[in-house]
Amino acid sequence: MTRSALHGVSVGIVANPSSGRDIRRLVARASVFPIAEKCNIILRLLSALGVVGIGQVLIMPDVGGITDRLRRAIASNRTAGDWPDVKFLDMVVEDGPSDTIRAVTHMSNAGVGAIVVLGGDGTHRLVASVCGEIPILALSTGTNNVFPEIREATVAGMAAGLVATGRVSTAEGTWRNKILEVSINTVSCGLAVVDVSISTDAWTGSKALWHPEALSQIFVTFAEPAAIGLSSVAGLVCPVSRMANHGLRIDIGQPGIAGVTVRAPIAPGLIVPVGVTKVSEIHAGEPQYLRIRQGVIALDGEREIEFRPDQQVSVQLGSAGPITIDTERVMLLAAQKGLLLDKHHHHEQGMELSNEAEKKTPSSLEPLAAQAK
Repeated sequence: MTRSALHGVSVGIVANPSSGRDIRRLVARASVFPIAEKCNIILRLLSALGVVGIGQVLIMPDVGGITDRLRRAIASNRTAGDWPDVKFLDMVVEDGPSDTIRAVTHMSNAGVGAIVVLGGDGTHRLVASVCGEIPILALSTGTNNVFPEIREATVAGMAAGLVATGRVSTAEGTWRNKILEVSINTVSCGLAVVDVSISTDAWTGSKALWHPEALSQIFVTFAEPAAIGLSSVAGLVCPVSRMANHGLRIDIGQPGIAGVTVRAPIAPGLIVPVGVTKVSEIHAGEPQYLRIRQGVIALDGEREIEFRPDQQVSVQLGSAGPITIDTERVMLLAAQKGLLLDKHHHHEQGMELSNEAEKKTPSSLEPLAAQAK
């Protein structure tokens, strides 16, 4: 393993100061994700990225408290010499979604090797809309977290750094996600990384969608039975993996009258009956049309788009979504390749390997990995 910084390699960090703090703290039992913990996660990321050789980290600035706390922590940390150089992007901050779009655009222009995202499904949706081919490390700090993972930032940060430096290639350590694209009158107007929900609501209101009574349809890129949020309706009726080449369309009916009624956890602590009248597979390139002529479209659980009877709305599954880093796969490859071993210390410290163990050192760990599966 080398601890020397590769000064030409940088990683971006986008931390949404508002994630984990929406209205679902009032209408459900969602926990608050404090600014202090987001800062702690970023500090752990800096330690991990420095160890694997990242030379610079670009961080999205904010007015919610993350930037100020990080500046103080960096200034007071005696071990900051082991961290990458930290640069807060010089950009306009509006304390809204546009900050994420602007920050990722800056990071892309700067040529970062990966972007670490701290947020929920909505934050990752924004990043996915502009990150292009840059791999993202999706870390959960939101409410209905289906797309991002709940992982310890130290290990996840090491994985992001290994991919950014090219020690683990994107072909080996990442996967391509599906997306849903929404169009009105054939003009693209939004995308989702998990689900698009259609409701009879008249306006977007408080954004977060937590009452199922107005639902007409749910479209999903994947559906996991253990998920929370609106995609859980699909996951409990007809699970679909992230890797499958199709998604689902769920037509919603009245609970108790529809063909199937499922009790779905649509928000933390909020489990409600949802009627399902029809389940259909959807495939990339096939536009899907709506059952109602007027209402509101929610992207990844947040009401974003109002539509009228004189507009034609379509939803289409896409196969060219964001590239995400597979932490477990990257760390397995790091072990197989010996990327985190200081090999020159073996004999100095008296480490001995039996003949059998010698065969399982990183140069030939494929058999061992196979045994572990």
